[in-house]
Amino acid sequence: MATAQPGLWKRHEIFEKNSIILLLGALIVVAIGGLVEITPLFYLKSTVEAVEGVRPYTPLELAGRNIYIREGCYLCHSQMVRPMRDEIERYGHFSLAAESLYDHPFQWGSKRTGPDLARVGGKYSDQWHREHLIDPRAVVPASIMPAYAFLDRPLDADAVAEDLKANRALGVPYTDEMIALARTDLKAQLDPDGAGAAELQRRYPGATIRDFGGDSTRAAEIDALIAYLQVLGTMVDFKIYEDKQNLR
Repeated sequence: MATAQPGLWKRHEIFEKNSIILLLGALIVVAIGGLVEITPLFYLKSTVEAVEGVRPYTPLELAGRNIYIREGCYLCHSQMVRPMRDEIERYGHFSLAAESLYDHPFQWGSKRTGPDLARVGGKYSDQWHREHLIDPRAVVPASIMPAYAFLDRPLDADAVAEDLKANRALGVPYTDEMIALARTDLKAQLDPDGAGAAELQRRYPGATIRDFGGDSTRAAEIDALIAYLQVLGTMVDFKIYEDKQNLR
């Protein structure tokens, strides 16, 4: 049986007998490895590939997202389809980093008590979402989700401009015009026949304008939450990616 060379043991002896030196050595090695991985990122303009169609949330959608976070929906519903066959077959194309470009914080989640919501936009009608939020078991008998009937109350539209300002400070490209007209745009998204619909579309291309199953003259929290749910997964045309995959 071969024995270790005496010289090799002597080189490691200082680390084997001194835990503090071993700890410092480990920290130095980890720090060097971290710098090698992290430093190149500072020289990149962006680590997220730009994807056509991804835009900032409208004021109504952003208000709905804030309600989604406030009510802890992320505790049971993730918003990230992993690149695994079973998830792709159930939910659709795996999530792209660009889809979370304007999410502060992102809603990837860490567990699923309920289904993933990354592709829920357009999957159900506005009325289905409204009934599901008011009484989950009315549409899904086995659901353990609590009822959110109390969300059918007036939305605080005065705070939305400040929400846009806060997101702009984090890098979301909201313009001064968007912030100044945030309250107007919030109400305009609920009324497709209103005077502000065309201007809303100019500022937020592709935004859906309808009453989301409620009253177009009254902005409620439940309307904003439904508007947010209905936009999830709809900004990217995944058919483009599927066609590219088929060509390979």
